[in-house]
Amino acid sequence: MSKIREIHNKLKNKEVTCLELVQEKLDLLKLNTHNTVNSLLDTLAIDLAKKVDAKIADGKEIGLLEGIPFGIKDVYMVQGTYTTASSDLLKNYKSSYTATAIQKLLDAGAIPLVKENCDSFGHGSSSENTIFGAVKNAVNPTLVGGGSSGGSAVNVAKEYTIFSIGGDTGGSIRQPAGYNNVYGLKPTYGRISRFGLMAYASSTDCVGPIAKSLEDIRIVLNAMSAKDVKDQTTYQSESISKDVVLLTDEIKTVGYFKNFIESEAISSEIKQSFLRTIDTIKSKGIAVKELDFFESDTLVSTYYTLAMAETASNLSRLDGTNYGNRIEGKNLKDTYSITRSENFSEETKRRIVGGNQVLSQGFSDEIYLKGLNLRDQIAANFEKDFKKVDLILSPVTPNNPPKIGDSLKDPLAMYLSDAYTVGFSLGQLPTLTTPKGTATGIQITAAKKNDELVLQFANFLNDIL
Repeated sequence: MSKIREIHNKLKNKEVTCLELVQEKLDLLKLNTHNTVNSLLDTLAIDLAKKVDAKIADGKEIGLLEGIPFGIKDVYMVQGTYTTASSDLLKNYKSSYTATAIQKLLDAGAIPLVKENCDSFGHGSSSENTIFGAVKNAVNPTLVGGGSSGGSAVNVAKEYTIFSIGGDTGGSIRQPAGYNNVYGLKPTYGRISRFGLMAYASSTDCVGPIAKSLEDIRIVLNAMSAKDVKDQTTYQSESISKDVVLLTDEIKTVGYFKNFIESEAISSEIKQSFLRTIDTIKSKGIAVKELDFFESDTLVSTYYTLAMAETASNLSRLDGTNYGNRIEGKNLKDTYSITRSENFSEETKRRIVGGNQVLSQGFSDEIYLKGLNLRDQIAANFEKDFKKVDLILSPVTPNNPPKIGDSLKDPLAMYLSDAYTVGFSLGQLPTLTTPKGTATGIQITAAKKNDELVLQFANFLNDIL
């Protein structure tokens, strides 16, 4: 059931005031029992709530998103608010402008409550690489919340926010959504503007919603989608109607990657539950095809080669000169060195060093260009597959969420936890985590610009599972 529609009707019928609703959510967030909060936007939220109440009191119509409280991963610019990226370097940085995607939600009347905890600069798959403390899983607080949009997923799962806006580079919306049993969508690359999102890996960074219902995902996706002159990778897309999502007759064939399921890395629990879901889909008359794909190790190494190269380039601007926590050294070079080494997390430094290595003379031809070539091959493989099937299904993760602390001890295991998400990022494809089918959900992927198909099939799964 749509939480957005439920609250919209309550506000319209004066069953609750917007101020009461916002204050209730802020009180829950203030407790911060799961380390999801980097900063509260309480003054802004209360001011906006009062305006919505005044509008309703005057008998004016309110829009569907008007008065709906939401959360924002702390990598998005919102003018006048702290935007820390969960890092020491930017812990006192205030945004001078607002990200396009967030502005579109503000224009629709949605009310931002909180900047949400995440892995620093998006570097992680557990939301432990943060100065604000590890995000705790909504279901079991001894486990990680997932990353890097862990705070966003947990806030939605705990109903501290009605929806949250995460960021997905290699799985950072889909994986924490799976770990916390909520919906998380990475749209087609370019459907939503990245302007005002701190860049991690520019060629795969995506803005996307996390919510407890499929209908809420659709509503928020429509609100944020648009071509933006400030982001040349964006394109004009049509809104996805509620009626279109209910149409599932056009989906005749789905596929899954055989090597994902036969991999030694996948747990027997997730493997068996995924295969049971496949059997259920077959029983409903949909054809299922096994597909061949790149080994997960190849996908992970290709993704991290390119992502580390891009983040090394993107983060080179952060040296304390124009913004950030500058630490003075004996000279300018020393100042740069100390500022970056003291303020970046260990994981961020690991990715910068790795990125500079693959871009360096003598290595770029051997490693970086090979990564670009593999990305082209992966994209070509997807084009071939989508001539055979309408959709591709996969587990979201090969295993259940680890205990807090385990990922920090074993970075390689953390990278490998992204094995089933990064390939779709490299292909720039629309991919949705739906909390069905396995303990960490099922991932539904369509060809580029076919975002409505993933919503349609998720709706179908809701009916049969």
